Amino acid sequence: MHVLVAPNAFKGTLSAQEVAGIIEHCLKAVKPTYFTQSLPVADGGDGTCELLTEIGGYQKKETWTLDALGRPIAGQFGWDHESLTAYIDVSTASGVGNLLPEEKDPQIASTFGTGILISEAIDLGAKHIVLGLGGSATIDLGLGILAALGLEFLDEKGRALALFSPGFTKRIKHIQLKPNLPKIKFSCLCDVSNTFFGPKGAVPVFGQQKGLNPDLFEEYEKQCQQIAHKLYAKSGKSFTDQDGFGAAGGIALGLSAFFDARIEFGAQYFFQKTGLEDAVKKADWVITGEGRYDSQSEAGKASHELLQIVRRQEKKIALITSGDEGRDVFDQHWKLKDLDFSQENYLQEARTNLRNLVMEKIRDL
Repeated sequence: MHVLVAPNAFKGTLSAQEVAGIIEHCLKAVKPTYFTQSLPVADGGDGTCELLTEIGGYQKKETWTLDALGRPIAGQFGWDHESLTAYIDVSTASGVGNLLPEEKDPQIASTFGTGILISEAIDLGAKHIVLGLGGSATIDLGLGILAALGLEFLDEKGRALALFSPGFTKRIKHIQLKPNLPKIKFSCLCDVSNTFFGPKGAVPVFGQQKGLNPDLFEEYEKQCQQIAHKLYAKSGKSFTDQDGFGAAGGIALGLSAFFDARIEFGAQYFFQKTGLEDAVKKADWVITGEGRYDSQSEAGKASHELLQIVRRQEKKIALITSGDEGRDVFDQHWKLKDLDFSQENYLQEARTNLRNLVMEKIRDL
């Protein structure tokens, strides 16, 4: 029996690599005659570029940058010197996971720290940036990144506005470019297909989880509309909202105004980059998983996209998740116990729960 272990990260608890390691350890303990292959997966969410860096064997570059509120934070990115490509997760510097719940405020939060990492990569000679958009704390249309790359945002009197300041987006009246923006191409990896504007856009769908009061949704979206039109007017392009512009608070929207920025749906990009379809061909069973499989999973998350590949190849697949959804579409559904996140040892509990579940279910594989 050949088993492919291909889980996504369990958001808020365990990385894809750690989940895969636990599953593989259990397989070897219970089914020592089985051949196992470990290939953790990602879909543009938190840690996608970190995982691509590890699987690709790229050089890891470390540097100081700023978090979403402008505080110093250690950052890193993957560097492929042969293709002059840098792999950068927005969540590394500008992630919501770096903030306490009471600190979340997209009216202040900025992607400038991600822009610093991009600038560092450009200084190395990068011509292509692969940007994992998952896990951002921001809804700034990528203005922070643009500021790091040479744009300046001015108030009605022509004075430069300070990033990370309250009401930053509201006070933008003019945009100023430096003479020569860097010649750089972006591939923006998304795990959602939302447009930026509209009822399923960035503000109404993701605003509250990033700290924006629902009472402010309408006003904030109006501010973003004004900024989007200013950006595209400055670049001389016409603005059309696109699928994926709603990811990470509109980063791809802002970048597309001035750069060659292409939206890639992260799971498909990741699977092609890592040869996952070939790995499925060799397997009899695939074990995948994510923290919670739900309606958003079917919009491009890794577990759902992997299911489609498995079905096409007429193989079997088991899903590990904490909810009940997915029970009717996967061959096996292994349900995790709910975690008490108020407990200090919740991470260890997550590892124990996963290990116990897999040890129990793997006997019937």
